[in-house]
Amino acid sequence: MARVISIQFGYAGKLYDFTCGAMELRRGDQVVVETEKGRGIGAVVREPRELSGTELPEGIKQVLRGATEEDLQTAARNKVREKDARAYCLKKIIERNLDMKLIRVEYLFDGSKAIFFFTADGRIDFRELVKDLAYAFHTRIEMRQIGVRDEAKMVGGIGICGRELCCSSFLREFEPVSVKMAKEQNLALNPTKISGQCGRLLCCLGYEYETYSAIKKTMPKCGRYIQCGEQCGEVVKQNVVTGTVTIRTEEHREVVIKSEEIRPEHIMEKPKKPFPKEPMEAAPPQRPARENKAPQKPPQRRTDRKGPGRGPKEKP
Repeated sequence: MARVISIQFGYAGKLYDFTCGAMELRRGDQVVVETEKGRGIGAVVREPRELSGTELPEGIKQVLRGATEEDLQTAARNKVREKDARAYCLKKIIERNLDMKLIRVEYLFDGSKAIFFFTADGRIDFRELVKDLAYAFHTRIEMRQIGVRDEAKMVGGIGICGRELCCSSFLREFEPVSVKMAKEQNLALNPTKISGQCGRLLCCLGYEYETYSAIKKTMPKCGRYIQCGEQCGEVVKQNVVTGTVTIRTEEHREVVIKSEEIRPEHIMEKPKKPFPKEPMEAAPPQRPARENKAPQKPPQRRTDRKGPGRGPKEKP
């Protein structure tokens, strides 16, 4: 059995597991750990729990020590260096006319590397910029391009609901969101209404999607015909919040019925109306049949008729 804790390196950041041995740690304590990038300082989020050897993640590392006062001062100095590095980098980006947006700068705990996070529409040739940064700060430089959702998480802000962005306050990982989730919740497909600060679909669309899907399965679908008591008609609307459905009767009246009152035997297919027969058109009057007579020959012109001036001329 091994004692494992979960720590985060930034506010609402991803959780990483480390073994802590016999160390007594509480939630919120600062610890120094060894990561793939180097040493880092993080905060304990989950208190120690015991896991068996088969449950331990592969390649898990151990906590080095609890953060001392000197470690906390080193972390504070790195914050000041990050601000200076960001201001200098912005100046160089303007001078070299690079089409990129610098978001944030992070220094590793031991100061061996500085990571510059930026966004851009395409590929950027920042080789000369890296030379300028390495010459100015005398450390390893890493340029990391991120997406718009990661940008919103780093920058933060206020959403259309009036609260702090979910991604920068408590969401540790991004879940896929689709337009189908908005349709299932009967939301207007207006891009300005269902898009967040990053320009992508709101992360909160997925919070109640499974609940809406489960409740809608217990309700009759739109287009079905219901005969419940004295009310009968076609389902035209579902209201998951109130648990009701709206039907339209044959008299074109809309009636609201609770879904719990509708039983499976009340639901049926919409009856088909008889197809109206087209009126038969009157037959056109028939023409009288012609008698079969022998075709008459046209009169022939006689050429043996004699008259004045028509006979052969006599020779003198």
